[in-house]
Amino acid sequence: MAQGITFDITPEKQASQLQFLRRQLFGGPPGLSRHDVDLAGKTAIVTGANGGLGLECSRHLLNLGVSKLIIAVRNEAKGEAAREALTTALEPGQSIEVWQLDYASYESIQEFAQRAEDIKPQLDIVLLNAAFNRTDFSLNRKTGHEEVLQINYLSNVLLILLFLHIFKKTKSNSPQYSPGRITVVSSDMAGWAKFNERTGDPLLQAFDSEASYDKFNRYASTKLLTQLFVTEIAKRVSSSLAVVNCANPGLCWGGMMGGETSAIFNAFIRVICRSLSTGARALVDAAVRQGETSHGQYVEDGMLRPMAPFVYSEEAGQLTRRLWDETMEELSFAGAREIVGNLAECKNT
Repeated sequence: MAQGITFDITPEKQASQLQFLRRQLFGGPPGLSRHDVDLAGKTAIVTGANGGLGLECSRHLLNLGVSKLIIAVRNEAKGEAAREALTTALEPGQSIEVWQLDYASYESIQEFAQRAEDIKPQLDIVLLNAAFNRTDFSLNRKTGHEEVLQINYLSNVLLILLFLHIFKKTKSNSPQYSPGRITVVSSDMAGWAKFNERTGDPLLQAFDSEASYDKFNRYASTKLLTQLFVTEIAKRVSSSLAVVNCANPGLCWGGMMGGETSAIFNAFIRVICRSLSTGARALVDAAVRQGETSHGQYVEDGMLRPMAPFVYSEEAGQLTRRLWDETMEELSFAGAREIVGNLAECKNT
């Protein structure tokens, strides 16, 4: 279950369609400027940064003065095009690098993280924006897991663990260390997940069955799994090492939105969608402005808000333990349990 915090709205009301529409039409994240946050001297990584929310997040980070921006992309040619699009925002002392990262490959993720260990002076901010949805069921040929589960949950979790490992190494070698930041993009849809797979045993393998596949519910369920993981890792990792949170950009027009649904549905949602710039501002706020109280929490429009109702249910405790154990086993090739054990030791020192 999520760590205790008092909200002025119940998880059930937060997840209601009425509240969703109210946020979309009348809500929005606070504005951010260098008077609020100055990122000079900082290094940031944004995944899925060749377009959509990732590209806009990159633009906002540059506007806040980040010194080195690493845009992580699967297609390096598209990454270079994104870098060119961002160069107009560059100021003296700022730089942009394009690094290849394939979320569908554990090997690529490990190679990326190993490269990130050599960042100088240090890595400061990670914004895990990359996400995936597809109409039809498909298994990842390398891992054997369903593709949406692989990209949205398992690959993001592996990145979280590897970046936390990097932050621990940095802290041990830096007397002036300031906590790292990891923000993973979440969604309103986590609160709407049917999550029928929760009765499966093993849990993760239940997602690999084509019989249970539905593109909207699968996307929602994988976002819910990530919320459960973030609440659990926050119990094992001190916010003095890194602040790990989830952030909701709201429903935004562009990126994945608009290409996966019917023309009639697109016409309807276009009316309520936010701009990519607005959604990106919400994500950057969570990544750079929110304090240590956001550790293990869900940030929306500049405020801590409840996660999906399931996260606070009685059922969530036991299921999260199952999810944790299965995830650690799945990622054992990368030393997941050892990484978490070392992070727990760091918390106690």
